[in-house]
Amino acid sequence: MARLSVNLNKIALLRNSRRTGVPDLRAFARIALDAGARGITVHPRPDERHIRRSDVPMLAETIAASRPAVELNIEGYPDARLLEIAAEVRPEQCTLVPDAPEAFTSEEGFKLGPDQMALVRPAIASLKALGARVILFIDPDVAVLDRIQASGADGVEIYTGSYAAAFRTGAHDGWLDACATTARAAADRGLVVNAGHDLNLHNLPPLIARMPSLAEASIGHELTADALVMGFAAAISAYAKALATPP
Repeated sequence: MARLSVNLNKIALLRNSRRTGVPDLRAFARIALDAGARGITVHPRPDERHIRRSDVPMLAETIAASRPAVELNIEGYPDARLLEIAAEVRPEQCTLVPDAPEAFTSEEGFKLGPDQMALVRPAIASLKALGARVILFIDPDVAVLDRIQASGADGVEIYTGSYAAAFRTGAHDGWLDACATTARAAADRGLVVNAGHDLNLHNLPPLIARMPSLAEASIGHELTADALVMGFAAAISAYAKALATPP
C-alpha cells in the first residue's frame, strides 16, 4: 500500500497571487492530514514562485505533532540553500532533483555521470547525517540504478510525466513497462521506490497494479485540479484511497 504525500506548491502559487495570505498553507496541510495524506511535500525553488523558504519551517511546525508518522518531504536541487533549509527543519525525506533553479518544472531525472555524482554525494551524506531518507529523482531507466547505489541514496522517485503524457493518448504501454521494470529492479537492489509527476485518479490504477513495491507518490498539480471540482478534502481522500487499493 503506497502512501500519499501531498505537494502544496500549487496552493502556494495561488496564495502568491495576492498579499492576503489566502489560501492559508497551514489550513490546507491540516486538511490534507485529516483526509488521509501520509506526507506533505514542498519544493522551495530559489525564485519562490510557489513555496517560499519561510513556508518550510511553518509547515514543519504545523505537522509536528503528527511527525514522523506523517512525513515532511523537501524537494530541490542539492545546493547549499537546500541543505540549509533541511538542516533547519530536519525532514523525514529529501528528494533531490537535477533541474536548474530556473527550470519550469522537474521533467528529467539524474543520469549520475561524474559531474552529477560529485554534486550529489556530499549532499546525500549531509542529509543522511540529519536523519533524512534521501531519494533521487530519475527517469524510468534501469541503467542508472547501480549509480544510485554508489551515490549513497536510499531510493528513487521515478519520473512518471512521460507515462502520464502517453496515457492521455492511449499509447502508454511502453512507458508503463519502463516504470514497472525500473521499480522492480530498484526494489531488488533494496532501494525505496517512489513515483511522481502528473499522476491522477485515471492513470494511477494501472501504475499501482504494475508497481507493487511503490512506497509513496508525491502528487500536487493534478490533485489540486481535481480539488477545484471535488473539494480539497475529497480529492485527498480519493487519491489516498487509490494509492492504498491493492492491485
